[in-house]
Amino acid sequence: MLVARYSAVAHRTAALLGAGGEAEDVVQEAFVKAFRHLTGFRREAAFKPWLLRIVANETHTMTRSRGRRSDLAQKVGAAPDLRTPDDPEEAAIATDRRARLLEAVQALPEGERQAVVCRYFLQLSEAETAEVLGCPLGSVKSRTFRGLAKLRKEVGRELS
Repeated sequence: MLVARYSAVAHRTAALLGAGGEAEDVVQEAFVKAFRHLTGFRREAAFKPWLLRIVANETHTMTRSRGRRSDLAQKVGAAPDLRTPDDPEEAAIATDRRARLLEAVQALPEGERQAVVCRYFLQLSEAETAEVLGCPLGSVKSRTFRGLAKLRKEVGRELS
C-alpha cells in the first residue's frame, strides 16, 4: 500500500534531485531501506517526508559515487499535455520556457537545487523540506531564497 501511494512522488523526487535515468533504481533501493528500517520509524511522524529523505540520501549517494549529474528534463514526472493547443506558437513558447527553467534549476548549486525542487516541484512545506533534506528550517529558507533569486536572474535574463 505504501509503495503504491508514494511511488510516483518518490520517482519525481529522485529524478528532480539528479538521478535521471537511474531514478527507478534509487527509488527501489529507498523502499528497501525504508522497509528494513521501518521499526525505527516514529509512528507519530509523517511517512512521506521520512521516505523522501531516504530517497534524497540515496540520490545523493548515487550521483556522488557516479561523479555526474543526470539531465533533470528527462524525468520531470509530469504527464505530457495531450490536448491540442489553441495556439501552437504559444504552446511552443511555453515548452521552451519550461525547458529553460529546468536547465536553470539543474545549474543551481546542489543545496539550493534540492530546496527549490522540494518546495516548488514537489510542493512540500518548509518543515517537510527540512526533514527530507536533513537540515534546519532556516537553511531551507535561505537556500530557497538564494535559489529563487538566481533563477529569477537567470530565467529573467534569458526570457527577456
